[in-house]
Amino acid sequence: MRKIHVIGIGAGDPDQLTLQAVKALRSTDVFFILDKGEVKADLVRLRRDILAAHLPAGSYRTVEARDPERDRAAGGAGYSPAVGDWRSARAGIYERLIAEELGEDESGAFLVWGDPSLYDSTLGVLEEVLERGAVSFEHDVVPGISSVSSLVARHRTGLNRVARPVQITTGRRLAEGFPAGVDDVVVMLDAHQTFQRYAGTGEDIDIYWGAYLGTPDEILASGPLTETAPRITRLREEARRRKGWIMDTYLLRRHPREEGTPGRD
Repeated sequence: MRKIHVIGIGAGDPDQLTLQAVKALRSTDVFFILDKGEVKADLVRLRRDILAAHLPAGSYRTVEARDPERDRAAGGAGYSPAVGDWRSARAGIYERLIAEELGEDESGAFLVWGDPSLYDSTLGVLEEVLERGAVSFEHDVVPGISSVSSLVARHRTGLNRVARPVQITTGRRLAEGFPAGVDDVVVMLDAHQTFQRYAGTGEDIDIYWGAYLGTPDEILASGPLTETAPRITRLREEARRRKGWIMDTYLLRRHPREEGTPGRD
């Protein structure tokens, strides 16, 4: 039976692959790579660089396919259906790739940025392919170093404080308000710089921000949100203008005042 590896490859640095990931790479015959167009050609190149760093030339083959476009203008009640349509379109591509490009006794792999379990669609898409029943395969998952782990490591801080929770959410959710009962919030998939909404509230909040983590283009910024937000906005605009795309993540750390006690906890 065909075998599929879903391999977490970290935030972009070839040195961040785990030994388990390297072992999975070496047992793979075909790597499936989705092309997101000329603007994001860097993402394809980074995947090829990772393969070249860990595998001998000629020991594998790659197959590219164009990633379907998602309706990014859809919002509100239309957001989930738009994502569902995009995932189904991806499932059709995955199904074709596995059926046509992978022999019955071969193994293929999808290289997933960060960790496959965190805000990534690959596992859900593969489940849909299996449910369709047109092609069968076994699959396993290799965890990777997520952009969240890379972010806090680069800033030399932790995700949480002693006996305190941390929440990972999206910019869309953060726009609805700071999560109840949580003062350490990691935000991903934020195309609208939602942190700006909290910069002028007067709350004591620090931000730890990073873009293109683990790559030669990595950018970092941190400090009190009120002071750092304008700088991040400027860095973000410059980077998007230069590269045409941006992937960033940040941690907001709120310092609540204890009742009757001024200053940070």
